[in-house]
Amino acid sequence: MWHKIKIMSKSKQPLILITNDDGIQAKGLNELIEGLRSLGEIVVIAPNVSRSGMSSAISATNPIRVNQVKKEKNLTAYSCTGTPVDCVKLGVNEITGRKPDLIVSGINHGSNSAICVIYSGTVGAALEGCILGIPAIAVSLTDHSPSADFTQAVKQGKAVAEKVLKDGLPKGICLNLNVPAIPEVKGLKVCSQTPGYWTKELQKAKDPMGKTVYWLTGEFLNEDPGNNRNDEWALAHGYAALVPLQLDMTAYSFMEDLKTMTEETLKNRKGGQL
Repeated sequence: MWHKIKIMSKSKQPLILITNDDGIQAKGLNELIEGLRSLGEIVVIAPNVSRSGMSSAISATNPIRVNQVKKEKNLTAYSCTGTPVDCVKLGVNEITGRKPDLIVSGINHGSNSAICVIYSGTVGAALEGCILGIPAIAVSLTDHSPSADFTQAVKQGKAVAEKVLKDGLPKGICLNLNVPAIPEVKGLKVCSQTPGYWTKELQKAKDPMGKTVYWLTGEFLNEDPGNNRNDEWALAHGYAALVPLQLDMTAYSFMEDLKTMTEETLKNRKGGQL
């Protein structure tokens, strides 16, 4: 049995902290807010501008400024000059007044499946929830368009949020939900993260002054395209993909081999071979 984190608020309503990395004005964020309003009290803290690709970055050398942008019944929204992780830290430690029952990050404009979890500010915010002992979900739609249709992503995100509010999550684990940009999602599949990496990542160009610049681009190389248990397969076949992520990055499967290697190295040193 896993140790379940489920925060019971003294308030009658659950408190949900919402953030993102696309910024306070993003359509995905605002549709998520409306989709989750029936589940409890909502506090939103999002970057004042897009801060995609921030992973778990924090504002270590600059002050963070916060501005309240909306106040309604059961909904308060703020923008801040920090990163998605800064938003979570501010919300939990300074703004909400009590520990949130749930953190939801998104809905991101664009997929955060496979290796993108390493770079994503959307996922970084959810992982910060793990660190703070709060159940957390990252939600993304496989459409980068500012005017994308988030109907299916809101539907799937709300369903997962309701389940997590009811049952909690294991300590140190958050959920990464990716939803395909199609009119009707077939269903939800619990998946593993697809193994792979980005290739052809830089595009060389010239700026208006004739100087060389580089644009980050690339193609994802799927190392296991036929595996119907991974998130890329699920998305390609019309399913929303739900991947559990964990804070503990220890490679337990390699620990015994590493111990053996270390012991051999020490023996060789003693023998004067290194």
